[in-house]
Amino acid sequence: LIPVLMLVVLGTIQAGIWLYARTVAGQAAGAAAEQVAWSRGSDGDAAAMGERIAASGGLQGAHVRIDRSAGTVRVTVSGRAPLIVDFGLGTIVEYALMPLERTNP
Repeated sequence: LIPVLMLVVLGTIQAGIWLYARTVAGQAAGAAAEQVAWSRGSDGDAAAMGERIAASGGLQGAHVRIDRSAGTVRVTVSGRAPLIVDFGLGTIVEYALMPLERTNP
């Protein structure tokens, strides 16, 4: 009974860490997308900010990719969740999609 209980506790902790890492990646993507969409600095500045947010939230090896298309920006943040035991589920990828600010009428 004790080993089963320990596995349940470990699984619950793992799930919490994984969900938190997804939230951090989503927030980093959203913040970087806002910076690009509102024309506040360069894409490089936005990517650096997204990587800082992801790293401060505990995401390991965070990478930010910014793609612009007709009137929209898509920011993808990827990294690894700091899991206790990784069964191949530690890779996190989240994205944010926002319209670009129009500066001319």
